[in-house]
Amino acid sequence: MIFSRLTAFMLAACVGLSGVAHAQETQVLSVELNGAAETEDGSCRLTYVAANRTASALDRTAYEVAVFDTQGTVTRLLVLEFGGLIEGKTKILQFDLSGTPCASISRIVVNDAAGCTVAGAEVPLCMHALSASSRTAIQFGI
Repeated sequence: MIFSRLTAFMLAACVGLSGVAHAQETQVLSVELNGAAETEDGSCRLTYVAANRTASALDRTAYEVAVFDTQGTVTRLLVLEFGGLIEGKTKILQFDLSGTPCASISRIVVNDAAGCTVAGAEVPLCMHALSASSRTAIQFGI
């Protein structure tokens, strides 16, 4: 009888822990480079799709990124301001890289979170939960 209760308790604890682990694994802030198009002035317009699949509404989300040319050299460090990202919401943003044609960009790397606030406090969530991807010829990652 004691063995049965102990076994049941341990099984319930394991199931509970796996549920917590699963909940933590699903905390994802996905940022996808969805498009790269030339503007009339020869600049590259980058379109990003950001989806907040974390359990937190983000007051401010900003990433410092490095832009690499086709030779693999960093040509720019800049901050992309995504603003607030509501929990469970997808947001589309566009950024123009003035004076930089799309064909001259080989990849963009997220260097760090330049800002990540929840309820007015800085948090590490924006980097810890980040999943970066690209649907373009330009590589985008961490």
